[in-house]
Amino acid sequence: MAGKFELYQDKSGKWRFRLKAGNGQVIAVGEAYESKAAAQNGIESVQKNAPGASIVEVDG
Repeated sequence: MAGKFELYQDKSGKWRFRLKAGNGQVIAVGEAYESKAAAQNGIESVQKNAPGASIVEVDG
């Protein structure tokens, strides 16, 4: 099964998204957004930018 983005409102009314793997495990979580459209833009950004993203180690 393919992964999926879940779009939802949290208890404070902010919009959030999480990315789940095919096995249901949460593998990424977005920040809190003021609007549903802004959260959808966040999802689109991850979809666009992640495929070729490099891995960079940084100090904590």
